[in-house]
Order: sequence, then C-alpha cells, then structure tokens
Amino acid sequence: MRLLKSFYTIALVSLAAVDVAAQSATNVVDEVIWVVGDEAILRSDVEKARAMGDRIQGNPYCVIPERLAIQKLFIHQAQIDSVEVTDDQVSQLVDEQLNEWIQMATSKEKLEEYRGMSLSQIREELTDQMRDMQLTRMMRKKLTDDIKVTPAEVRYYFRDMPDDSLPLIPTQVEVEMLANHPRMQQAEIDRVKAELRDYTERITSGQTTFSALAKLFSEDPVSARQGGEMDYMGRMDLDPAFAAVAWSLNDPKKVSKIVESQYGYHIIQLVDKRGDKLKLRHILRRPRVEDADVTAALARLDSIAEDIRTGVFTFEDAATNLSDDKDTRANRGLMTNVTRDEATGEYIRTSRFRMSELPTEVARKVETMEIGEVSKAFTMVDKNGKEQCVIIKLKNRIMAHPATVTEDYQILSNIVRERRCEEFLDKWIREKQRTTYVRINPQWVGDCEFQYPGWVKKEN
Repeated sequence: MRLLKSFYTIALVSLAAVDVAAQSATNVVDEVIWVVGDEAILRSDVEKARAMGDRIQGNPYCVIPERLAIQKLFIHQAQIDSVEVTDDQVSQLVDEQLNEWIQMATSKEKLEEYRGMSLSQIREELTDQMRDMQLTRMMRKKLTDDIKVTPAEVRYYFRDMPDDSLPLIPTQVEVEMLANHPRMQQAEIDRVKAELRDYTERITSGQTTFSALAKLFSEDPVSARQGGEMDYMGRMDLDPAFAAVAWSLNDPKKVSKIVESQYGYHIIQLVDKRGDKLKLRHILRRPRVEDADVTAALARLDSIAEDIRTGVFTFEDAATNLSDDKDTRANRGLMTNVTRDEATGEYIRTSRFRMSELPTEVARKVETMEIGEVSKAFTMVDKNGKEQCVIIKLKNRIMAHPATVTEDYQILSNIVRERRCEEFLDKWIREKQRTTYVRINPQWVGDCEFQYPGWVKKEN
C-alpha cells in the first residue's frame, strides 16, 4: 500500500505528464520518425506513449522511439509465430489503466479535461497501445519459456556475493481469518429497497435523471462520480445476480428491478451494447448494520476464539465450517496474496504477505501477535465494501533477512532466471537489429545515446 503523500506526488507527476503530452499531440503535424521493418513509428505515437504517464529517464524523444522500435520487433515475431491477444485481455488492461487515471484525476471529467478527449476517445486510443504491450509481453514470455535454472546455477550465482549485496527479504507473515457478517435487520433492508423504488419512480416520471441520483446517492464511490456509469464489461466481469438482470435490459430508457448482489442492492440502466459487453449505470445502496448486531457478531466470534484457544476445535476447522468469507473458507482460513507479475502479466498466488500488503486492520493486529496466537474479534471492511467482524490467527512470521539459498531458494531462483532471460532477450534484440530494415529521420537521431546502438547503421 502506498503512503498517501507518495500517492498524490505520483498522481501529480503522472497527470502533469498526461496533460503536457496530450497538448503536444493535439498541436503537432504528424510525421514518420522511424521505420522498423515495414512498420512506421509516428511522432503522434511518441506523444501518446508520453501520455501514459510513465517516468522516463533521459530524453523522451530518444527513449520512447527506441522503446517502440523494440516493441515492433517483438510484435513482428509474434505475427510470425501466430501469437494472439484476446479482446478480453486487452479490455481488462484498458479498464485497469483508465480506473487508475480516473482515481488520480479524482473524476472522469477531470481526466477528460486533462486529456482534451472524451473517455470513449481515450479508451479507443488506449486499446491499440495495450494490445501492442500485451502482445510484446506474451512474445517475450514465449521466447524465454524454455529457460530454466538449476539449484547448482543458483548456488554458483550467489556463492561469492557478500552478505550486504544479497537481496533483502522483508518481513513476511501468513495469516488465517474467520469472518462473520453481522445480521441485517429486515426493516433496514426494506428501507433501502423503498429508497431505490422511489429513485425509479422519479426517473421514469421525468422528475430527474438516473445520473443525477447516482451522483447524489450511490454508494459505489468510483461509478457515482460518473453518474453511476461503468465501463464496458463482459458478463463474467460482474456479480452473477447483477449480470443476470443487466443482460435482460434492452431499453436504455427503462430502469431495472431491484437486484441484490454481494455488494448490496442496485437499480440498473442500460447505456450501450458493444458486442458481448455492456455499458451500464447503476445506483448502489447498502443497508446499515445496527451497532447491537455488530456487538453480537463480535461476541459470537470471541466465543469461537476462546473455544479454539482451549482446544475444542482448531482454527482451520472453525474457518472451514463457520466463516462467511468464501475465499478464505475454501482455503481453511488461510489468506491468499494475489500479485501480478509485471514482466509476464500473470497473476501469482502465495500465502505470504509483506506487512504493507495486508489490510490495514489486519496488519495492526498482526504487528503485536505471536505465532499461533488467535486475536480478539474486531471489525474491518471487506473487498466488497461491507463491514465484517473477524478473528485472525498468525500462522507464521518470517523476519526480514538477507536471502539464503536454503530458506529463499525460489526467490533467488527467480532472480537468476530473470537475469538469464534478460541476457537472452538482449542478444535476441541485437540479432534482430542486424537483420531488420531500420530507417530513422535524421532529426530524430541527434545526440541520442540508444540502449542498442545498432539502430543507426554505419555507412561503408
């Protein structure tokens, strides 16, 4: 998790880059600056890449064209090898990038203002860029899939390395969780449904618009800022109950019936259909939990915790049979840390968390717990935004330490393999340079010091 100050610093830097690059892209006459094989790199391509907000070390008009040229080499090889990217993969990447930008800008409108384009235009521009990025990533993975390292290679690589040069493995923990959702009063559910019915009547009678009510009352903080509007999504991207109702809508003027999902209660309006994806608006309302019901849930969990401590049953058995959290329940209470490998785009699952990767409320408890200890019950907000009561058990703590082959073999093995892959790809790029036609507009060479000097062919 990033510190708040750091987040806003990064956000300001990134959005400043977006703003400058967007203005540059709209004020320049386009031109071909590089040709790689039969693919042209345009000045507008460079400006669009700058608009991605990445920090560039060095002159961006040297670094970005070379980066795009390398990408062209991989994409050309992907075409030869019939490597393909699905529309769903691209759509997911575009959604992730757009959501990150919207959060940085604080609203869709602010992002559109920075970029000087509508959200649909930004999405269209991003789609080609993300397709090329994913295709490059997949081709790199295909080229290096067969690279393996042996335990002997790992030991040899780190054998003579001083301790202070070894990778530092931060403190990691394994945590088990048992969660209960406090009982919801029927009167509170009825109140929320009555509110949603009132919204529907006001919309259908023309008193107000769906967007206006969503901005005022929806409890989905991301879509509420956009008048309840969500990005194009496939059926599998949505809660099943929500999707079933959404896919029954055909008239954009109609408002759906009330639907209950894992997030709360919704009304939905169709905005547009594009192939197998829908653009929707929704208003989310969550019933409030009474303090007395939270207190009762906490007391129930404290009783379960005491039975665990006295050996009536194990934490793992209790989590499997009594927890309301389906993810940890299926894993006998063990929390799972899901991270994304930036190099391959693949998701990696592990039971180990750095302290900064844990939910804040869990991290606070774990900080002072001993291995095997079961906590007192406390409240936290789950991934769906609902309040839940939980107890946790600290299963294991691995203190920060310089990596060793015996204890951290997999981490060290990954480091060695990554170096081997980079060496292989470096050699592959240099070979491709020699066999690929490259022409650079002289004005775009200047005093550039390229990572791969072979782009500029020496005259005989």
